[in-house]
Amino acid sequence: MSLMKPFSFELPTRIEFGSGVSSAVVDVLKEMKKERPLVVTDPGLVAAGIFDRIRAQLEGSGVQFEVFSSVEANPKDRNVMEGAAAASSFGADCLIAIGGGSPIDCAKGIGIIATHGGKIRDYEGRTSVVRDILPIVAIPTTSGTGSEVTFSSVITDTANKFKFSIRHPRLAAKVALCDPELTASMPPLLTAATGMDALTHAIEGFTAIPSEPIADACALQAIELIVRYLPRAVRAGDDREARTGMLMGSVLAGISFSHSDVASVHCIAEALGGMYDAPHGMCNAVALAPVMEFNMPYCQERYAKIAAAMGYGYATEQEGAKKAVKHVERLAAEVGLPSFRSLGVRDEDMEAIAEKSVKNGSNASNPRPMGKNEYMGLLRSMK
Repeated sequence: MSLMKPFSFELPTRIEFGSGVSSAVVDVLKEMKKERPLVVTDPGLVAAGIFDRIRAQLEGSGVQFEVFSSVEANPKDRNVMEGAAAASSFGADCLIAIGGGSPIDCAKGIGIIATHGGKIRDYEGRTSVVRDILPIVAIPTTSGTGSEVTFSSVITDTANKFKFSIRHPRLAAKVALCDPELTASMPPLLTAATGMDALTHAIEGFTAIPSEPIADACALQAIELIVRYLPRAVRAGDDREARTGMLMGSVLAGISFSHSDVASVHCIAEALGGMYDAPHGMCNAVALAPVMEFNMPYCQERYAKIAAAMGYGYATEQEGAKKAVKHVERLAAEVGLPSFRSLGVRDEDMEAIAEKSVKNGSNASNPRPMGKNEYMGLLRSMK
């Protein structure tokens, strides 16, 4: 950790954390002086009845609201534009995003278009959001993306099959209602994939070149929580302590990478997601250990600290770094995640995956310099 390097830390999101806090959504709207929310969610959450709890709160208070529930996995540019049209038609003065990263990231995009106009790809990068967007109340239902506390939104350009990122503090939710009860219905595989997604955020947030001390502290605490509670949450979805620990780990990991960055795991995962529409958490999970091993010569000290957060002792930093990578490999296997090749990755697509990875905005943040040749070598080594 370099204490001599200047940094800036901003967290405009108010976090309410604990069992049952989602029931405060109406009170939050009153505090914000907002009366016409557009609820942004996905069909699965509606069908599973998870949205019913929030709907009951809104209907019981007499709040006028509309629901946009057409968000797809790996939210698409078309979802954002359709949602923005719904917000405009209804005259929404705020957004309530309920779900995992897809509805929350989509809501951020809707908030941009509703206030800035244009097409969502126009806002790629860090400088194009020039004024406040529609305020967002985020209610996560998974313990993975941390999108409820991040400044970023990842959207799929459907024409080019490419995931792009929009980043600015104005994208941050005004309030995040983090209720572990809402995560209890996640099935084991989704719990595993989103949990490994959160672990990826913490590890990359800690090792990315822009890392800074506050983000580091959040990352290490997130790693400790996730490796302790993820196997329990996968084995028993009704384990309240495990669900609470995982949601807390996810929130902390989100704070970490939002104030640092992600790196080559995400570059590969977002390329895979854009090309194959594969689940983001799954893509991160299968790439995490191989990328860590590839990066190891460039960040042994940091990986050794990760091993310590996982509960390991070691005689040398090299020993600690190896223990961290091996633990990630074992954890992915323990929670039942598939292999890289099982995602349907084709040999003839390797070059395109490598090219898209290089173009990713977070590529420069990887601790090991990564060009097309480095990605090709890494991808070919992955089983």
